[in-house]
Amino acid sequence: MSEQGSKTKKSGAVKKDGAARKEVAAGTKVAVGEASVDPQYVPRFKKRYNEVIRPQMMEQFGYKNLMQVPRIEKIVLNIGAGEAASDQKKLQSAVNDLTAIAGQKAVVTRAKKAIAGFKIRTGLPIGAKVTLRKDRMYEFLDRLVTMALPRVRDFRGLNGKSFDGRGNYAMGLKEHIVFVEIDYDKTETVWGMDIILNTSAKTDEEAQALLKGFQFPFMN
Repeated sequence: MSEQGSKTKKSGAVKKDGAARKEVAAGTKVAVGEASVDPQYVPRFKKRYNEVIRPQMMEQFGYKNLMQVPRIEKIVLNIGAGEAASDQKKLQSAVNDLTAIAGQKAVVTRAKKAIAGFKIRTGLPIGAKVTLRKDRMYEFLDRLVTMALPRVRDFRGLNGKSFDGRGNYAMGLKEHIVFVEIDYDKTETVWGMDIILNTSAKTDEEAQALLKGFQFPFMN
């Protein structure tokens, strides 16, 4: 067989293989290797915001325009793993756990300055964080309120004074294993977590009313 014929045959095989990968799986409308996303899907808490919380807040605060109603813009999750700075295996475990909790790839955070007392050098990996927006943000919020918080040991409610004066709210969890995505039996280290909710509210009162609409259990 000539060299040109061999190349043609190989090219045809590659095209056929590529076409096979794009074949639609039996009984689905999703090509092999692609994620299934229902175009009609709306997260439960996003639907609640549009149908329940917005009208309530317009009535409560007298907004004249829908765009004036505060909304959650992003949620930042952070795990500080400073004690694991010298153990890359533990640090990777924190990244993997945070990725499972968020449903989005977490990134490694690094020290911005050296602290001799803690044996931390500039640029040393010291934790993991992830920023959630849009649908993934609402899905995480739903899991946090309905599944994670009720599993917190001796939970008495969230501190209503943890706002920063500009409508943003910060809370902490002592154990990340309260999330159902984490298998306790396979977890070597229990991490603490910071959760920061960034809202478009101009005052803490508006931000608290917004979060109460999402069924946040404030104790004060």
